[in-house]
Amino acid sequence: MTKTLVTGGTGALGRLVVDRLREAGHDVRVLSRRSGAGTHVGDLRTGTGVAEAAAGTDVIVHAASDFRRMGGSDLAQTENLLRQARGARHLLYVSIVGIDRIPFRYYRNKLACERAVIAAGMPHTILRATQFHELIAAVLQTVERWPVAPLPPDFRFQPVAAADVARRLAALAEGEPLGRAPDFGGPEVLTSAQLAQVWQAARQRPRRIVPLPAPGRIGSAFRAGLNTCPDHPDGTQTWSQFVAAGPANPYAAERKRR
Repeated sequence: MTKTLVTGGTGALGRLVVDRLREAGHDVRVLSRRSGAGTHVGDLRTGTGVAEAAAGTDVIVHAASDFRRMGGSDLAQTENLLRQARGARHLLYVSIVGIDRIPFRYYRNKLACERAVIAAGMPHTILRATQFHELIAAVLQTVERWPVAPLPPDFRFQPVAAADVARRLAALAEGEPLGRAPDFGGPEVLTSAQLAQVWQAARQRPRRIVPLPAPGRIGSAFRAGLNTCPDHPDGTQTWSQFVAAGPANPYAAERKRR
């Protein structure tokens, strides 16, 4: 039985990864700062408890990320994990498509984490995925409550279900380290206007959407679709299917758990 540690295992993606790994027969450990939330208590920011959680593991899936601080502590967390997990035969790091081409602060921090994983010399696989359906839904659930929802209409996305990414990670965890795995995207590329139209048709909200100008290099990058990977439409669930299923907001639930 493969002993596998999942960081971020109580998050929107991590919980799904844990389920897939257990279904595949892995002995799964979940690192969490809160007692009772996972199998092991530890804090990646300080390194406390990480060595104990990682001891004797074969595979580590590093899915923890600091959204609230725009990834500001991600590098320190990743470096702490790398120092404490030298004995594992395979580290999987979850990353984002386009982080080396879009000058967004959160993306720069994710790219620094990728480089730290590579520099550590540990057998690893880096999987870059496109934006999750769940993340886009969280944004739209926020703005649908406003009288007017300002959105940049021509940003391009290739949304993918977190469950599809979790299945891919579980499969990678059973294989040999690849270094950089092929990018993983959803089945279709859509503009933000198209995403909002599907949402609005299903929920009758937001009542009014107005174009939001997005000048600068970051806006240009998203308009050009540098965050997409059209050659890898590997996810199966479309955005329309996701919205029709009546999505909840796992990111809000994750904030409550913290």
